Amino acid sequence: MATMTMIKALNAGLRRVLEEDDKALIMGEDVGRLGGVFRVTDSLQKDFGAERVIDTPLAESGIIGTAIGLALRGYRPICEIQFDGFVYPAFDQLVSQLAKMPNRSGGRVRLPVVVRIPYGGGIGAIEHHSESPEAYFAHTAGLKVVTCADPADAYWMIRQAAASDDPVIFFEPKRRYHAKAEVDTTEAPLGLHDARVVRSGTAATLIAYGPTVDVALNAAAAAAEEGLELEVVDLRSLSPIDWEPLEASLRKTGRAIVVHEAPGTLGMGSEIAARLSERCFYSLEAPVLRVTGYDVPYPASRLEDDYLPNLDRVLDAVDRSLEY
Repeated sequence: MATMTMIKALNAGLRRVLEEDDKALIMGEDVGRLGGVFRVTDSLQKDFGAERVIDTPLAESGIIGTAIGLALRGYRPICEIQFDGFVYPAFDQLVSQLAKMPNRSGGRVRLPVVVRIPYGGGIGAIEHHSESPEAYFAHTAGLKVVTCADPADAYWMIRQAAASDDPVIFFEPKRRYHAKAEVDTTEAPLGLHDARVVRSGTAATLIAYGPTVDVALNAAAAAAEEGLELEVVDLRSLSPIDWEPLEASLRKTGRAIVVHEAPGTLGMGSEIAARLSERCFYSLEAPVLRVTGYDVPYPASRLEDDYLPNLDRVLDAVDRSLEY
């Protein structure tokens, strides 16, 4: 066991990937000499060389296009998109090429590419630095989409993503980068696409992922002080979604609230609410509710506390669910 921040856990996981597979590469803007703007790749270029930890031009489409070419030649690239809002210039390469090539080739071509994207708000950043674009990629057939919520998951999930023969979009909640926790580096506790119950309860189920898992846990702790036990489920994987733990939890509690930072309309919560309503209709004591960001561009930093889901908004949704 070792106590790490999420940044250190990701760094340690990437280091193990580079040690174990000489075909693994890291590439992106400032990932080498600088170690990334968040220092996730700190010292990796020094230890593994500039041919394996590659500083690229400021050209996201070129980064992904080059990674696809490298994957076709047998390499396993791990790309960094410096901030969430910078991914859009690479969107065509991601959804038209990376996601489609294995199917286009009838499975003969595999593209083991990982695309790391720091995402979400809460750091007081400027425009294009606090977005939550996960639904674009979860909607795209051919891409796996995952997100970690704590250092232990960060360490193991980046290693599992790098080992996958399918392209993986790996979302990292940047406001959780400095959160510390113990990490067991001896054995992976879960598969890459497994959801997990992180707090048990019976009154209602809070479904969250990435940065909002901590919000849900804080809401559950506050509710417990008033005698209300809320169950918290961390999705971890957004595509595919591990439905069994969600359905089991909802059948136990009868109520569910989905929490995420992205806007509500056509967000991940929409699909989760629809699917749970279809599969667990007779177990529902109330509609599946959502606590999300608003359907507006991400606001200036002085307003982001009003935009982001917080403890009070989650507990208000729990109260509304219990009123049915």
